[in-house]
Amino acid sequence: MQIEVRNGSFTYPHGKEVLHNLNFSFNSSDIVAILGRNGAGKTTLLKCLLGLQHWSDGEELIDGKALKPNDCKSLWKNIAYVPQAKSNVLALTVREMVVLGRTSRWGSFQSPSKKDWIAADKAIEITGIEPFANYLCNEISGGQYQVALLARALCCEPKLLVLDEPESNLDFKNQLMILQLLSRLSQELKIGSVINTHYPTHALEIANKALVLMRDGSTAFGAVKEVVTAQNLEKSFGLPVRIEPLNIPERPGYAAVVALGAQDKTK
Repeated sequence: MQIEVRNGSFTYPHGKEVLHNLNFSFNSSDIVAILGRNGAGKTTLLKCLLGLQHWSDGEELIDGKALKPNDCKSLWKNIAYVPQAKSNVLALTVREMVVLGRTSRWGSFQSPSKKDWIAADKAIEITGIEPFANYLCNEISGGQYQVALLARALCCEPKLLVLDEPESNLDFKNQLMILQLLSRLSQELKIGSVINTHYPTHALEIANKALVLMRDGSTAFGAVKEVVTAQNLEKSFGLPVRIEPLNIPERPGYAAVVALGAQDKTK
């Protein structure tokens, strides 16, 4: 599946434009990292891609066909959203929460079928959360809950995952677990990801494409090592940056991205 955005812009009803004339395309097996400062429009971009908000101008195409507002339900069968794990207060077991990823395939008042539970158990196996699948969601850690949310998304058998800062608020181990899982899904199952991230190091490590949102409203899109550069990060975040590749066999592609000062160079 190929996703393309042509001249995509988004303006809020009160008149503030947050996305301007975006042009990019990628395949559903790609890992695409989206980088930009707070307030740059990263989450808005994800919502537009998912059809939760509509482009003010421009269009989104799926396999060359323009996406219309009434096409969203079919889109959601192929693209699954993974939110940030901000709270896990659900009084459901992890397995019960995971099967809810199938709701886009259900009719009104429909309960999970045998096929739905099989899909849920497969997603649980892929993500490696069997040890706590029968725990209540409010009994597991934030890192475990983030992986469970990813399993819920996989339960609907998507071609592409869309994730909003999946590694935020997680410790080193859980961050690495999420990154390695996304990389494995892309390489082994051809299920790609679009990821909002605040970590350029993570983008360089697992993504093959990147979109950087600049402070002046322009963008840079392309191969990750050509786009996630010190110059582009400086233009995006407004501070000097240095990137140093690290030769670590266990983490190929990993680089140190160091901010050299907090003073806003755009002022």
